[in-house]
Amino acid sequence: MWKLSLFKEFVSRYTKLDVARKLCLINCLLIAGLYPGHNSLQALIIHPSPVRAYVIPPIPSLVSYPQSDGVKAPYTSAHGVIIQDLTSKTILYSKNPDTVLLPASLTKLMTALVALESWKDLSTVITVQNEDHAIGQTINLVHGEKITVQNILYGLLVHSGNDAALALADNYPGGYTAFVRAMNEKAKELHLDHTVFKNPSGVEQDGHVTTARDLAILAAYALQNPEISRIAQIQSITVTDVSGTIIHKLDTTNQLLGQIEGLKGLKTGFTDNAGQCLISYVERGDKKIIVVVLDSLDRFGDSVSLINWTFDHHQWITPEL
Repeated sequence: MWKLSLFKEFVSRYTKLDVARKLCLINCLLIAGLYPGHNSLQALIIHPSPVRAYVIPPIPSLVSYPQSDGVKAPYTSAHGVIIQDLTSKTILYSKNPDTVLLPASLTKLMTALVALESWKDLSTVITVQNEDHAIGQTINLVHGEKITVQNILYGLLVHSGNDAALALADNYPGGYTAFVRAMNEKAKELHLDHTVFKNPSGVEQDGHVTTARDLAILAAYALQNPEISRIAQIQSITVTDVSGTIIHKLDTTNQLLGQIEGLKGLKTGFTDNAGQCLISYVERGDKKIIVVVLDSLDRFGDSVSLINWTFDHHQWITPEL
C-alpha cells in the first residue's frame, strides 16, 4: 500500500510543476533508467555457445531428362496414349491420359504384383480349381493340376492366360474375392486414382477400368520387380505341372519382342470393347521409356511409331549446377 501512496504523492506533486521543471524531471528519469549497468538489456551478458561442426550433405546426382527438337508426335489410332521417361518421370507425349478406358489383359501386371507379394517362394505348389470358368486366352490348365506359382506366372505374363490369373486368385489366402480386394488396395497404395479392378484377368466387367497415366505408373512400379521384368522379355517357354506330365507350351503375345531395339516387354491386352492395348518398355543405353496405348486399332504399329519418334526427336540432357 505504501508504494501506491508514494506513487499518488509523486503524481500530485508532478502535476503542480511548471513545464520546464516537468521536462527536467523526465530527462533525469530517462538518464537514470538508461544509464549503463541499470538497464537490464544493457547489463545482459551473452555467453557464446561452443562452435558445432556441421556436415553438408552430398549434392544429389542430377538426372537426365528428354528434350524435344520440336517435331510433333505421329498420328496414332489409340484413344489413350502416354510416353514417360522412366528415370526423370518426364511425360514426353500424352493423348487423353486421364480418360477412363478398359485395360483388358494389362490388368495382369497388377495380378502378378499381388501374387509375388503373397508367395515369396515361387516354388510353392498351387492346385487348379476353376479353370473351366476362364474365358478368352488360356494356357489350357487342367482341373486338379498341381503347378508351381513360378510356372503360373509364366502362363500369366508370357501367354496372357486368363486361367492362370484365375488359378492365382483361387489359391490366394481368402480366395478370389480377397485377391481382387488386394489388387484394389495396391492400386490405392500406388495412387492409381482412376483405376478399379473387378477381376484378375482383365475380361470385360462393368466398372473394371483404368487410364493411360495410371498404367504408366503401374508399369514403372512393376519393372522394379526383377521377376516381372525378367518374365516380360521371354518370347517362348515350355512349363509343366509338378509331375512333368502336363505340358504347357507358351508363346509371347507381344509381337515386338526381338523386333525392336531395346524393347524389354511389357504386356499386351485385347477385348472387343477395350480394343488393342499395349504397354511397352524400351531401354537404349541409359534412356528408358514406357509407352502405353489403349483402345488402339493397331497397337504394335502405333507403339513402334511412338518409340521411333521418341528416340529420333529427343535428346537427353543432364542439367548443370
